[in-house]
Amino acid sequence: MNSFQSKLIAFLFLPALAIGATDHGEWTLSRSTKPGAAVLSFQSAGDDGHRFNSSSDWKISELQGLDWSTTGKHDVSFKIVRDAGTIEGDGFLNGQEGAGLFRFRPNSEYKREMAALGYPGVTEENQFAFALHNVSLQFARDIKAAGVRNSDTEKLLAFRIHGVSPEFVRELNAAGIGTTESDKLIAFRIHGVSAEYVKALQQLGYSHPDSDKLIALRIHGVTPEYIESLRSHGMQNLTLDQLVSLRIHGIN
Repeated sequence: MNSFQSKLIAFLFLPALAIGATDHGEWTLSRSTKPGAAVLSFQSAGDDGHRFNSSSDWKISELQGLDWSTTGKHDVSFKIVRDAGTIEGDGFLNGQEGAGLFRFRPNSEYKREMAALGYPGVTEENQFAFALHNVSLQFARDIKAAGVRNSDTEKLLAFRIHGVSPEFVRELNAAGIGTTESDKLIAFRIHGVSAEYVKALQQLGYSHPDSDKLIALRIHGVTPEYIESLRSHGMQNLTLDQLVSLRIHGIN
């Protein structure tokens, strides 16, 4: 992996690591387009001027105790229980929108248990991030069992943010791409290298693409449809490097 890709990966998951020692703040809830979900946002501002804001879809079932069905404005409370700690929220709902205050209660055993699994480095400053992104003890075990290399504590958090799962690693292995390097797995997810994409290339005759070429293909937009379009116009037997070069120079 080149230095640009490494810097890009670091930049993309740095904001989550920069949540800081968040232990309280404000929450808001609004409707989601996904069934059984709501958009839950957390905001906080520390005494040191640090500000944190996170917004994403959450399953209603994850918000334990939330009264979602009552109409009209009413008080609510809920808990989000994670291995790293519990997020407790109090406030109000009006229809399917609401707001209130939250407090994070860290699990005092989490750091020790993560270290015992070979993942030291969880601190009071970043434990809220591990709870928010659900870096569970079982997830850490499964990543290790999948044989992922260089998967330190911060990489576990990046895996959760970008969707690197044990299933993703196994699907790549089944497709013949035995990549277990953590940075490349993150780059795969960022740029859209999937088992389906690899299989589509194999069906077009590219049986053993290496990891760096796969990333380059996705960065420059070399899709199976693009390859088939070129072939339909007589451009046969192009190498992967030639395909990338054609896209860079705008040949379609």
